[in-house]
Amino acid sequence: MDQTTINNQIATAHETIARLRSEIGRVVVGQQKIVDRLVIALLIRGHVLVEGLPGLAKTLLVKTVAAAIEGSFKRIQFTPDLLPADITGTMIFDPAGRTFNARLGPIFANLILGDEINRAPAKVQSALLEAMQERQVTIGDTSYALPDPFVVIATQNPIEHEGTYALPEAQVDRFVMKLKVDYPSAEEEMRILALYLDPTAETPSVRRVLHLNEVRQIAHLAAAVHVDEKISRYIVQIATATRKPADVRLPSLAQHIAFGASPRATLALAHVAKGHAFILGRAYVIPEDVKAVAHDVLRHRLVLSYEAAAEQMTPERIIDQILGAVPVP
Repeated sequence: MDQTTINNQIATAHETIARLRSEIGRVVVGQQKIVDRLVIALLIRGHVLVEGLPGLAKTLLVKTVAAAIEGSFKRIQFTPDLLPADITGTMIFDPAGRTFNARLGPIFANLILGDEINRAPAKVQSALLEAMQERQVTIGDTSYALPDPFVVIATQNPIEHEGTYALPEAQVDRFVMKLKVDYPSAEEEMRILALYLDPTAETPSVRRVLHLNEVRQIAHLAAAVHVDEKISRYIVQIATATRKPADVRLPSLAQHIAFGASPRATLALAHVAKGHAFILGRAYVIPEDVKAVAHDVLRHRLVLSYEAAAEQMTPERIIDQILGAVPVP
């Protein structure tokens, strides 16, 4: 397929994605950046960790995205007493046939909302890890493939610590992005309040915009977005700078970063940058795409030192410094 054909198809798909974003915006007031990132995650089949305080519509946002596409949607409320079989499924004995049959769990859906994932114990985390990474689930002696697309969007509350379990670094790295949901602006909050106080207003229902086949076709187009060698080198330099900040004349950051981003982060940064270019209607990645998504891709992959905590150095500030120091192609 030549580049002209790809460009035309991407332009057409961009209009479809714009309708999807618009449909979600009918229900969710504001949070356009978060909506865009979730659409990117759907296109690149990447899992997302969403962090935010209670009452910021994290659950509503994910449910709205799921309702706008044809795929199946399941919500899993994580609790400390949850068992792996509660999400993956288990073997059930059939007295009539005197055999064991697999009963598939709620993990078998296109879009999974994992509410308060940090409340899940270690065994559940390991089961979820296999599903996220291998896109399959083992029940008994048999492995079952998960549907395509399969995207996990997990939420966690940053202020709750009682009855929670810190996510293992190996699992955190499986999330292609970590999104932070912030408070709405005063104007957006006024719109929310007006809808709530209006006795004649009905809760807007989400229309289905995309079928699964269309999602797969558009995802295939997003994967065809061109990444120039200079952009690839730029991405690698950013990831390398998190491990060796002295190489980009930031020696003071070395004491703040215990562990830098892994090669998986490099791949994630390239994939998400391609998705960002795609939803903006471009068939190629530019440095601004990389910069736009760098915080979402890297913030959860940097392990900071005790010195960083003492000096209130955040991953966002470190990423800002690195983006400012790495030469832009």
